[in-house]
Amino acid sequence: MISRIDHVSIAVRENDYERAVHFFRDVLGAIPGVGLDDERLKFFWHIYSLGDLSRLEIMKPTSGGSFLDGFLRDTPGGVHHLTLETPNIEKAKILLDEHKIPWFGFHDLGELWKELFIHPKHAFGVLIQIAQFTPDDWLSQSVKLPGDKKFKVTRTKGGCVLAIRHPGGGKAHIAISKEEAQGLMEELRKV
Repeated sequence: MISRIDHVSIAVRENDYERAVHFFRDVLGAIPGVGLDDERLKFFWHIYSLGDLSRLEIMKPTSGGSFLDGFLRDTPGGVHHLTLETPNIEKAKILLDEHKIPWFGFHDLGELWKELFIHPKHAFGVLIQIAQFTPDDWLSQSVKLPGDKKFKVTRTKGGCVLAIRHPGGGKAHIAISKEEAQGLMEELRKV
């Protein structure tokens, strides 16, 4: 049912947003991906990539009446929810129903995004978002392999770096020595 944890979402007050972006982007090196202002729920979100495969989302309210108001009333900010990727949201709904786990907030935006939520009281204190989507749609071009490429090899002084397309979006890197590269080529020839 679950492919992976896609991202951790952090909610901050509007006046702390630029400091949060500075901390994650400029200090920790997070790479900005897609962001969106949701006028209906009165908040702004932005996805950031950290390292090869880790992601976080920074959210802020954009005006009074935001769905984040209750969360930020008693805290200056923090982890708001975990987003879990599923290949099939309909199967996820059936499984949750079979196990009598209530869910809410189902939204279907077609191929772009489908989601539902599990309340913290049913998930050991954590708000969980389960979503069906194409992960690469939300990432910066700089953290993805171009086009339909599944791998890229870059020569280094002592060997090479192999970048591989990850099914969860983005790419993973591994540095390998000349000897390891030779071994890999031999293994590939056997296949």
